[in-house]
Amino acid sequence: MPTANWWNKVLAERIRSIQQLVPAQAVSEGAGVTVYRGIGIPALRNLDPFLMLDHFGSDDPDEYIAGFPEHPHRGFITFTYMLDGHMEHRDSMGNRGDLKSGGAQWMKAASGVIHSEMPGQSEGRMRGFQLWINLPASEKMSAPAYQEFAAAAIPEVADGDVRVRILAGEYGGQRGAIQDPHTEVLYLDVSLAPGARFEQILPVEHNAFVYVFEGDAQGADTPLPTHTVATHTLALLGGGDTVVMQAGASGARFILVAGKPLNEPIVQYGPFVMNTREEIEQALADYRAGKLVLTR
Repeated sequence: MPTANWWNKVLAERIRSIQQLVPAQAVSEGAGVTVYRGIGIPALRNLDPFLMLDHFGSDDPDEYIAGFPEHPHRGFITFTYMLDGHMEHRDSMGNRGDLKSGGAQWMKAASGVIHSEMPGQSEGRMRGFQLWINLPASEKMSAPAYQEFAAAAIPEVADGDVRVRILAGEYGGQRGAIQDPHTEVLYLDVSLAPGARFEQILPVEHNAFVYVFEGDAQGADTPLPTHTVATHTLALLGGGDTVVMQAGASGARFILVAGKPLNEPIVQYGPFVMNTREEIEQALADYRAGKLVLTR
């Protein structure tokens, strides 16, 4: 019969303990908008396949009204999730959208896109996330693509003190609106009542993180000491197949994101992410030559 110590050892090996706490860093982007970056900073340059995570939010329109005017991308995917407010999108594929509260947008920049993301409001709260997901070398010069989903298209599972919105991947027998065949991204928006506990199974080979944006939560590293993840903090998760988080006294809301690493070279120059320096130079040359012209 297994002993208690044996069982604790099994739990410790299965549970993804918190390996690193990364407080989000304030960065000025676009036309001077302040965002809070958890991936893409010196403390965490990238987390294959994730290249950048920005959390934007303000109740003061003077801080967000300038938005993110026309700018190029090549070699990766942008995944935008609006928590509050709405953002107008326009790109060189001819797409126009108005991403509102609770909606998600998936844009595969691939061979190249110029787009703009401008606030569609002049008052009220503006809040959301943008995640950059790398593309494999075989897809970096493929045709761009675009998907946008309203809040009603995002499945939600509520079970007592736990509420989960499923943007990508699977949870509670439901599948999210967005699927990525290359990195199999899981993207959950998790809300916990005070003291509530959340568990999720993940593939052992996937990299994963939690980003807390309301309240605080603890990572259950049984039988290791727990770590408290404060608001605006990213928790990098270690190996194992189970994520366990428990809300603090005021509850918690966080995103859990996981994906299959590509294990390919990453060469980045601003909004261009390729595999070699020569490919970056070509991206710059193509942009300067006007090959990524915005369609109005």
